[in-house]
Amino acid sequence: MCGIAGIVRSSAGAGPRKNAFERLAADLRHRGPDAFGFLGWTPGSEIRAGSDARLAEGAAVGLVHTRLAILDLSAAGTQPMVSNDGQHAIVYNGEIYNYLELRQELQKLGHRFTSTSDTEVLLAALIEWDTAALTRLEGMFAFAMVDARKRSVLIARDPFGIKPLFYRTSGGEFAFASEMRALLALQPKERIQANSTAVYRYLRHGITDDDDQSLIDGVRHLVPGTFLRLSLNDVSRPEPKQYWSLRLDRPADISFEEAARAVRDAFLTNVERHLRSDVQVGACLSGGIDSSAIVSAMRTVGKPTLELHTFSYLADDPQLSEERWVREVAQACGATLHTAHPSAEDLAADLDRLIAIQHEPFASTSIYAQHRVLDLAKRAGVKVVLNGQGADELLGGYTVFIGARIASLVRSGRIDRAIRLASHARRQRGHSRAHWHAGRFLVPRTLQEPLRSLVGRDSVPAWLNTTWMSRNGVTADAMNHTAGHRDILRSELEHSVTTSLRTLLRYEDRNSMAYSLESRVPFLTTTFANLLLSLPEEYIVGDNGMTKRVFRAAMRGIVPDAVLDRRDKIGFETPEQSWLGHLRHWTDPMLSGETARSIPVFNHSAAWKDWQSGVTDPRRYRAWMWRWVNLVRWTELVGVSY
Repeated sequence: MCGIAGIVRSSAGAGPRKNAFERLAADLRHRGPDAFGFLGWTPGSEIRAGSDARLAEGAAVGLVHTRLAILDLSAAGTQPMVSNDGQHAIVYNGEIYNYLELRQELQKLGHRFTSTSDTEVLLAALIEWDTAALTRLEGMFAFAMVDARKRSVLIARDPFGIKPLFYRTSGGEFAFASEMRALLALQPKERIQANSTAVYRYLRHGITDDDDQSLIDGVRHLVPGTFLRLSLNDVSRPEPKQYWSLRLDRPADISFEEAARAVRDAFLTNVERHLRSDVQVGACLSGGIDSSAIVSAMRTVGKPTLELHTFSYLADDPQLSEERWVREVAQACGATLHTAHPSAEDLAADLDRLIAIQHEPFASTSIYAQHRVLDLAKRAGVKVVLNGQGADELLGGYTVFIGARIASLVRSGRIDRAIRLASHARRQRGHSRAHWHAGRFLVPRTLQEPLRSLVGRDSVPAWLNTTWMSRNGVTADAMNHTAGHRDILRSELEHSVTTSLRTLLRYEDRNSMAYSLESRVPFLTTTFANLLLSLPEEYIVGDNGMTKRVFRAAMRGIVPDAVLDRRDKIGFETPEQSWLGHLRHWTDPMLSGETARSIPVFNHSAAWKDWQSGVTDPRRYRAWMWRWVNLVRWTELVGVSY
């Protein structure tokens, strides 16, 4: 787990201003405080790597690496890493969990290794198999590999987007970095312009990372599951190519019992491999099924002497607190429990730092609770944590997936089962609106807008400035993505993995790396994802409204029954409306001030009216109200123009 950055130019010599690579390293230091490394290479010369930033200055390819040492803590694991033949080199951020298996395979092909790091295995795999290696990797990664023979640089990102990679092109130069703020710092005098469509989608839907557009014009994400190969003949037009995507084949012909055994075996294998580390590993524990399964599996597959520390957010509001479940799991697993109790005042005091860490607005205050949990891990001296990101998206944990299952039943003519499922959902805490989602999936796109208007849910709320939208080419997007799909639930699971999950992974990466922590997500391997999406829909959401049905069965005997039998859904929720209500001395001036009024996205009078009612009445509060606060403060701190 590290920070990487680089500048690739079509010709050497004329490059960024002096000390650019030192500046990149300084901006990414929190991602890897253990060591700095630099690389410089120009065709016709040898690849040079070391700890001196001057190696990269003036070269056609200049690379930066900041190291967080997790595997092979010795100098043998230092990056940039150069191959034995001197023709290849790599900077890499992430972990390859099946590196031991790949190492054995590569040794049989004649490769020799001088370290015990996964970096050396990754470099050898790319030399041996080129981009075909990407589908063999089980892990999280973003990397850049120099190939002197091909006069090119290969850049790739993991299938789910667990690890970030931003890039921009300008004047025959391609620059990339693990974080946007490092990229923008290369040209601090340049005006920072907001991406209008990305701002709309953030405010309206809370989505920020599902395509190649960031919230800043000219800065792009390398889309998860893609790679690009930069030829030094022309770096101005990078063309990413997809190497992996989720499959939605016909459901597998497998019994429920067989499916549960397969899920159990695959999950335990994932957790066992995610425990590979030369430093201490802990876990985030919310009290829900997903994190409880990880902690319980760590105890099951880990060494008997494993010292297990867990880190939890406990809400003061008893309606949101999962303290009972957190303590039950920690006790059952013999874990040392650490807890955080953030308040509204804490949020106000820490918001500026949190915005600086994320560098793009975030969708809810639950990100602050996560931030505080990771602070606990840092204070406890843990360097790696496991968490449950991705489980809800792959196993149907949200209300929207129950609605999708109801819609699937209706579309296939099984109306009686759909009615029973809707009835069960209405009685479950957190899932009472499943029938509304079902209707959304079944209504044709052409009818969605008229029907939304009838129930007072216009696709463009009054607080959005439609004149600004029209002037900037921003159009309201329909959120029904199931046209033509018989299995609506499976389609919606796939869609969530490529949209909302990527946003959550960004939050997780920035929050953890701010504390120089590696955050691992054992639910997110391609093998496990393909297995889950191959299962019949009723194995994911049962006819009685039970979400994660097959996973609950798979974890029976590993996770405490009381947790597996939970039917409520809290979902790491903070008392956001209450917090903002307590902070009106801070939020009201912000939303009525000069910056807020200068942001043309808002119809300010309508937004202010909605704010006054939502901040005082929980029934009128909407999630986008926090996004207003976040956008205004982000605009001030980053200096964004619209």
